[in-house]
This record gives sequence, C-alpha cells and structure tokens, in this order.
Amino acid sequence: MRDLVKSSHPAGAVSPMVPVLVCALGIFLLSGMDAAMKVLVIAVGVYNTVLWRSMLATVVAGAGWSAGPRTLPTPSVLRLHVLRAAVVGVVLLSFFWGLARLPLAEAIGLSFVAPLFALLLAALLLGERIQRQAIWASLAGIAGVAIIVGGQFGQTSHARDALLGTAAVLVSTVFYAYNLILARQQALLAKPIEIMLFQNLCVAVILGLAAPWLAIALPRELWLPLAGVTALSLAGQFLMSWAYARAEAQYLIPTEYSAFIWAIALGFLFFDEAVTWTTLAGAGLIVASCLIAARSNPRLAEPIEAAV
Repeated sequence: MRDLVKSSHPAGAVSPMVPVLVCALGIFLLSGMDAAMKVLVIAVGVYNTVLWRSMLATVVAGAGWSAGPRTLPTPSVLRLHVLRAAVVGVVLLSFFWGLARLPLAEAIGLSFVAPLFALLLAALLLGERIQRQAIWASLAGIAGVAIIVGGQFGQTSHARDALLGTAAVLVSTVFYAYNLILARQQALLAKPIEIMLFQNLCVAVILGLAAPWLAIALPRELWLPLAGVTALSLAGQFLMSWAYARAEAQYLIPTEYSAFIWAIALGFLFFDEAVTWTTLAGAGLIVASCLIAARSNPRLAEPIEAAV
C-alpha cells in the first residue's frame, strides 16, 4: 500500500511511454519492498516493523524537506495530515499483518479491490454518480474475491490464518480507498515532500503512543533490511509520483497491475509460495473489474499498488 499522492493531469510534454516505463520500475521497487516487509513482519511483528520504518522514513523525508524551500503547514492542513496518517496507519498495520499470513500473490491480488471501494466512497462522501459499468465492475470484483477466498477452503493447512489474513487485507483496502480521497485533498494543499514527511512523522507519533507496551529494540541484523525497505519505499513513491505527474491515469493504471506478476515471482523465490488457479482466476477477475471501473472514473480507479 503506497502513500504518495498521484495526479492524472500531465505536467510535462513527454511521450506516455517514458512515464509508463518509470511507473513500471516504481512498481517493481515497491513489490520488492512488500517482500522485504513480509520478512520483517515475520521476524519482529507488524507493529514494530511499521513503527521503525515510519521513524526511519521520517528522518529521510525530513532531510529532503529541510534541504529545499519549506513552510510549516497551517493548522487546517496539519489536521488533514494527521487524519490521513491515522488512516494510513490502519492500512499499514492491517495490510502487512495479513501479508504475513497469506502468499504474496494472494495478498496483492486481494488488495486490487481498493479502487472499487474508492468509487463507492466517492459516491457516498463526494456525491459522485456511480455509472452502470462501475456497478457491474464492482460485482465482478466481489466475485474475484469470492473465488480467492473459496480456494482457501480447499487447503487444510493454515486455513484459519489464511482467512484471518484475507479479512485483514480487505479491511486495509477499505481504509486505503478512503485514503485515496484524502490524498486528493492533500494534493491541492501540500507538496509531495511535505506530505511524505508529515505522514510518516504522524504515523510514527500515533504508533509511538503504544511504544511503552509494544515496542522492542530492533535486532542489529535487521537494520540493513529496514534501511532497504525504506529506500525501496521512498524511491518507488518518487517514481510513481513523477510518472503520474506526466501522463494520464489511463496509460498508467494497467501498468500498476504488474505488481501481481512481481508478487508471484518474489513469493516463489523468497518464500517458496505456489500460486493456485483460484488466486490467478480471482486476481484476473479483480484486475478486469478495476480496468472497467477506470473508464468511469480514472482519477479514483487507481489500485492499492504493491503496498503502502
């Protein structure tokens, strides 16, 4: 689940192919970040992984923010930063908790339903009219989720963990959909580097409230993977932001679903995870439904991507 605001309005006269390739590279980096996060979550738990990552990302983003022209956000903008950070905190904790209990490809496939929730929330919160094709797309997406979940019942090992992980990922997609709407508001009020800084800072502060009871010192051997996770996350976010500022979403949205391919490859290489036909069929149906929904509202029909 990624935290950067994206825009569908081109900001430069470049060929769409260049942003598409840059977006694909960003997806690859963020998919690698997902795999590394799964390793860290298994090692020290989701709370400590997200807490330490947010703290390290705050330091890096803070250095970038301090290096350029900067102004402190107004109270109203700061409230928006805090609200979105709280939502992102729920997304991160629930998504990566579920990721530790599911095959990588299955978690990513389920996460793609976020755009469908975003379209529904846009209707509820922004008063947008849901077109008929978006309704059919949503039903197809639900069918895709049902196929993936149905495949879990055929597995006798870790069935309970798989169902709990599925529920956690679906919870994360609901909150991520609301996060997309908040991101639109942030894009009008703050620059990306400010959003990155205050979002990570606020997540770290919110999670830090429970630190006296839940936080542990990160083992020395995990600091390098944590640094790698942070670098992959920030680099992927930057590339995605650059691409979405220079090409319309209609060119870039299909590219983002390459995350599923990377999830299959990384899951097999690092976790020896086999991909079932139900995962392939369900994810394919979800991706198709999101592409249909993108035609009705390309600004909100953006996937959750590989991770936040």
